[in-house]
Amino acid sequence: MLWDYQQPVAIRFGNGRVREIKDVAASMGLTEGGLLVSEHLFAQNGTAEKIVKDSEGAISEIFSDFSPNPDVTEVDKAAALIREKHLKFVVAMGGGSAMDLAKSAASIALTNDSIAEYHGTGKAMPQEHLPIIAVPTTAGTGSEVTCVSVLTNRALGKKAPIVSDGFFPSVAIIDPELTYSVPPHVTASTGMDVLSQAIEGYWSKGHQPICDACAIHAAPLVFKYLPIAVAEPNNAEARQKMCEASVIAGLAFTLPKTTSSHACSFPLTNIHGIPHGEACGLTLDWFARINKNAQHGRVQEFARAIGFEDVDAMADAIHELKVKVGLRTGLKDLNLNAEQIADLVRISRHPNLYNNPVEITDEMLQDMYEHLAATD
Repeated sequence: MLWDYQQPVAIRFGNGRVREIKDVAASMGLTEGGLLVSEHLFAQNGTAEKIVKDSEGAISEIFSDFSPNPDVTEVDKAAALIREKHLKFVVAMGGGSAMDLAKSAASIALTNDSIAEYHGTGKAMPQEHLPIIAVPTTAGTGSEVTCVSVLTNRALGKKAPIVSDGFFPSVAIIDPELTYSVPPHVTASTGMDVLSQAIEGYWSKGHQPICDACAIHAAPLVFKYLPIAVAEPNNAEARQKMCEASVIAGLAFTLPKTTSSHACSFPLTNIHGIPHGEACGLTLDWFARINKNAQHGRVQEFARAIGFEDVDAMADAIHELKVKVGLRTGLKDLNLNAEQIADLVRISRHPNLYNNPVEITDEMLQDMYEHLAATD
């Protein structure tokens, strides 16, 4: 077995560590010219302004003009601001949307290109990039330690990841206190993304021992602490453990990459507006049963390693977790017709699908979507 491991992101974890942004920037020789990419909520509630003030001049601009599932045009706007103001580094504060936009903008700003030229086209991203300090505010995407930026091109009806070593942040600051204000449904959805990343990273065709160990560490934390974090938003232990699970699941999947559930999540989100993590979790138990005997028993070993009798028991627990935290378990409310189901099957043929350990046929996807379409 041949494998390589690389994790170039310095990680700072703990309550209150968001206050270290200025010191982190200074340690990289960055005392001015910073851009804060921040979601609307933080721009509106004063958090973004406080981050700028506390930076004592290191951060001079805020960009929050972007949507959930950021569009390529929004990345181009951020990149234009970086060029116009001659900015030197980027701080990404928020969930996956802020991270995705910041990563792409920090690279494409050093060219005169549109990010659309690299989105789902196979064209390799330029490797030169501005330094990124990533500050996640959700326990979900793991994007603070990955080289992936997931973008949408609404004009073409396309959502897809771009992978580039230039997208790795220089430093990730994980401060669990920033997640206390996240609403319960967002906590549930992003938490299910964590579980999907860990499990898919483990059974990925690209699996390797270090990432496997991370997956085995992260997954049980989600089963134990996600229901508590949803029910008790200010529970310090649950919030901290979910942040731990999130960053370690990020390490679990960034090299092996995700598989079937993520592939199917893209049309569910892009066409039907289902939040990303919820869309991943919708099919995770289904694919667990499909993959249960793959890789000479590895998936069964994973289920046992995280405390279940077998994969079927783990799949049952995934379903129960979704019910417990209020996530959808079916698509019946969408009243999908045959043409819409056919579209889901067709668009699920995303490159991630081919990373699944079992070959997924159109017939398997058809069966799954028909089952979900009839399930509440």
